[in-house]
Amino acid sequence: MNAVEGWDNFYVIVGSSAGALIGLQFVVITLIADSPLVRADKENGGTFATPTVIHFGMVLLLSALISAPWSGLGAIATIWLLLGLVGFVYAIVVARRLRVQKVYQLVFEDHLFHALLPVVAYTALTIAGVWAFFQPRPALYLVAASSLLLLFIGIHNAWDAVTYHVLVKKREQGEAERRRDHNESIGSKGAS
Repeated sequence: MNAVEGWDNFYVIVGSSAGALIGLQFVVITLIADSPLVRADKENGGTFATPTVIHFGMVLLLSALISAPWSGLGAIATIWLLLGLVGFVYAIVVARRLRVQKVYQLVFEDHLFHALLPVVAYTALTIAGVWAFFQPRPALYLVAASSLLLLFIGIHNAWDAVTYHVLVKKREQGEAERRRDHNESIGSKGAS
């Protein structure tokens, strides 16, 4: 386990960040919960909100795993391999959900951060799990890169979701309320 020495500070920082961001994600979801949701918004939680929490959770889990007192690298390498494979499959499922969602027109950035980069991160984690059996030190760098990539994906996606709900959905609600108020005022004048 000499290969793991020296990574403590990195994973304390990355894991703590992921944990804090998971909590913040729940706070944000709670704050925007007052907004009326249409059916499409509810269905897209599994496309946009849940994967962000999963990515943050994966970073937290990877940080906890590497910080545990393992007697050798074989067990943790196997876990990295399995987590990478599960994450890869999950990223493919999310990419499929992206394609069929109808909430808004996706742009390149959406495909990049919700589909392509998660596939890259989980593929790298899978490769690290295999590589760790042969060359542990480079595999640790690949796990670290995967962790950081998942953390940055989560940060981007959380920010994207917040700005969408605050800037787009709130504005749409405000415009709908103004139209309704205007129509009601016209209707009350016509009834007089």
